Amino acid sequence: MSAAISNVRPKADKVIVDIVDYVTKYTIKSPLAYDTARNCLIDTLGCGLEALEYPACTKLMGPVVPGATLLNGARVPGTQFQLDPVQAAFNIGAMIRWLDFNDTWLAAEWGHPSDNLGGILATADWLSRQAIANGKKPLVMRDVLTGMIKAHEIQGCIALENSFNKVGLDHVVLVKVASTAVVAQMMGLNREEIINAVSLAWVDGQSLRTYRHAPNTGSRKSWAAGDATSRAVRLALMAKTGEMGYPSVLSAKVWGFYDVLFKGQPFKFQRPYGSYVMENVLFKISFPAEFHSQTGVEAAMTLHGELQKLGKTAEDIKKVTIRTHEACIRIIDKTGPLNNPADRDHCIQYMVAVPLLFGRLTAGDYEDSIAADPRIDKLREKIVCVEDKAFTKDYHDPAKRSIANALTIEFKDGRKLKEVVVEYPIGHKRRRKDGIPLLEDKFRTNLARSFPAKQQKAILDVSLDQKRLEALPVNEFTDLFVI
Repeated sequence: MSAAISNVRPKADKVIVDIVDYVTKYTIKSPLAYDTARNCLIDTLGCGLEALEYPACTKLMGPVVPGATLLNGARVPGTQFQLDPVQAAFNIGAMIRWLDFNDTWLAAEWGHPSDNLGGILATADWLSRQAIANGKKPLVMRDVLTGMIKAHEIQGCIALENSFNKVGLDHVVLVKVASTAVVAQMMGLNREEIINAVSLAWVDGQSLRTYRHAPNTGSRKSWAAGDATSRAVRLALMAKTGEMGYPSVLSAKVWGFYDVLFKGQPFKFQRPYGSYVMENVLFKISFPAEFHSQTGVEAAMTLHGELQKLGKTAEDIKKVTIRTHEACIRIIDKTGPLNNPADRDHCIQYMVAVPLLFGRLTAGDYEDSIAADPRIDKLREKIVCVEDKAFTKDYHDPAKRSIANALTIEFKDGRKLKEVVVEYPIGHKRRRKDGIPLLEDKFRTNLARSFPAKQQKAILDVSLDQKRLEALPVNEFTDLFVI
């Protein structure tokens, strides 16, 4: 006969309490974090504007029911949509993640902390318009930047020591949890209500990584984060009504998250919450490619130039060796047929073959029209990955956080090109001086896709000025992006 399980309601799990205390009590004091958050904001929105050129993305956007709008609802940048904050969060979240071009965080778990902007911006915009309608002051963009810093921190600090991918779960669970905490605080929920909201995020069924891996890689990976951040807004709104929470959702024996989904292991933490993640976040500046390949693509671009100097082509190549880190091999080392753009942008062989052949890697290079070129698959078959344990060690070292790749080309005539090693991609903290001007150029390019010159200038004037941006009401900022 088994012992009865106590029905005494426990205190909330410490992991949840720490998250809630951070969003409600911690003051961000780092100028670097705010400056990086501003750059993250413009880069993330720019990625969304580029995604609007792809029908596969835009077909998912708009209201749930065609024609539905909301008076004083949240704007969706680059469109005319004004929606309820839940659906606006999905729209914004889907467009900014669609092309795999927004920021990245790499650790035991990887992910894209700016995915949280979907829920944060939609909530802040909706709250601001509601406040104005009721004769109150709107939120300002500093509030959005603060929310971004805190969501980055929650997602990134949990990711440092806890691998969700190793138990088959997708990293968007962390987007949902981080977004829930931040938007609940924005909505004015009290401490107990935010604890309830965060517990609801953990108790949800969580996304499998099935859609990110062979043989099922597909477009859901491009809208999964939009789904997660919009779910966060929904859960925060539910908690605001007084909906109850589940205090030991993580630690409860048999039925809790740890026992059901995390092999019985509690989460581990490397550091307390602060502003570390935003300060160290990785920007995808040059290439819309899964981040573990970024340095490999940089190296391939260099080698493309060497091939041209020598008058060599892919036909002369016998073998390409990629010396890399373990996470790269686990996620994007892929052979065999590639079935769609989502499959291709998670294959390092594809992402190296294209720049070796053409001297470029753009979002358009994942489309069927380019992938049909038989030279790409022929070259892919010659590319092999090998792990360098020193690269893997430096990848996990918090003082380095490198994402190294090294490429060596061997020719059929027996000659080799000198190995090209790139340890830190252009979007790394160690390369901010070189990277930020390019990030701003990327934003200018993306603005030009959607807006006339006068509107581009109005957006740039405020977006590149830290003080002006921080003081601007959120609704006035999003109004700048109406098409």
